[in-house]
Amino acid sequence: MEIKSEIVSRQTIKPSNPTPPHLKTFKLSLLDQLTPGVHGNMTFFYPSNNTIDSIAEDFSDKSKLLQESISKTLSLFYPLGGRFKDAATIDCNDEGTFFVESKVNIQLSEFLNRPDFNLMDHFLPTTDHKTTELSNGAMFLVRITSFTCGGVAVSLSLTHKLADMSALLALLQSWSSICHGLSYPVTPDLMGEKFLAPNDQLSAMSSSVNIDAEKFVMRRFVFGESKIAELKAKVDQEFREVMQSHPSRVEVVLALIWKCAVANKKQKTGSVGPTALFQAVNLRTRMSPPLPDTAFGNFIWPFMVLAKEEKDLELHELVIQMRKSFNEFNNTTANMFRGEGAPLAVMGALKERGEFFRNNREMTVYKCSSWCRFPLYDTDFGWGKPLWLVSINKMVSNTIALADTRSGDGIEALLTLDEEEMALFEQNEELLKYATLNPSINA
Repeated sequence: MEIKSEIVSRQTIKPSNPTPPHLKTFKLSLLDQLTPGVHGNMTFFYPSNNTIDSIAEDFSDKSKLLQESISKTLSLFYPLGGRFKDAATIDCNDEGTFFVESKVNIQLSEFLNRPDFNLMDHFLPTTDHKTTELSNGAMFLVRITSFTCGGVAVSLSLTHKLADMSALLALLQSWSSICHGLSYPVTPDLMGEKFLAPNDQLSAMSSSVNIDAEKFVMRRFVFGESKIAELKAKVDQEFREVMQSHPSRVEVVLALIWKCAVANKKQKTGSVGPTALFQAVNLRTRMSPPLPDTAFGNFIWPFMVLAKEEKDLELHELVIQMRKSFNEFNNTTANMFRGEGAPLAVMGALKERGEFFRNNREMTVYKCSSWCRFPLYDTDFGWGKPLWLVSINKMVSNTIALADTRSGDGIEALLTLDEEEMALFEQNEELLKYATLNPSINA
């Protein structure tokens, strides 16, 4: 499919109310400081509910509504309207966010029939060179794109330094409720240094494990409800014997993807060395006392699951190890972020992880984030819920992102792998028994 896109307008949107003088400087938490300085993105696709005659007018109304509501939302999430002063400080100077209007020459149903990730640049605000230049270090960028049928894509790009997935959800809930005219939208708990003071000795460093590939590709695999039930049944007996409970949807899907990815690595290189899976955990509810869901910033930390030998890669073994590692994380690690000793404990854990990788250079590492159970499909700016939503990873290979399907009972896996390994992965028979490669959204 070929797409032609055209940028209609670009502009800065400032907060509706200026940030008070006593809030002009915002210090990041240590966890924010350790987060990579990249922008995450998410794009929502909405169908048209208008006649052809009113498409241009309708698009103009939608764009205006988004612009006005962003201005009000920025007053609540005021650091997002500022600019970085240094690695741990934001100058909340109300320079604002950046907003782009564009249009494409195809119908939404054409794109959603077989979504092509190579064409996603037409919707993202950060892939246009001029926009990046003009946005002047904006931490929050939005692009609305109109399709010829009147459907729209709303795409946002947000600095990871200030927001994990829960924080993004709080922002979306607040923004969409302002679009609906609610007087009391969700307000963020902007904790920053009050949660965990930043380390002045650190420059803009990252705690992430970067697995860069020469050339990597992204693919989408969908696991339906019945196939997930089959996967669960396959490992349930062994899992119950050891853990006295049942495996989760995410555990079985993730275990299968990991197992198949390692099998392809072996096919490519001829051997299987040790492998590790890092899975991000939301700390808010797992600390004592817990933090509110609206705590804005990065409150995630990964736990590691190891598979040293080929026998560890049996599906039931992987699922059992995942649960054991997760339980251990909840019982011991989650609370190291609280109290006076927290900064030292975090830096110690980071150092330990660094040493682990130095001592295990041959290890194949995968990283996973799960957004399952996040009500992202409830994001309604005033014209209904989205048909589909997606986040594009252009940074790092060997990553797995899991999200609910629109119906809520299936799982959509977005996977990035080395190009050669992905070619094998797409043909993996064990995987294709349970997953469908990039099915139509229109179905």
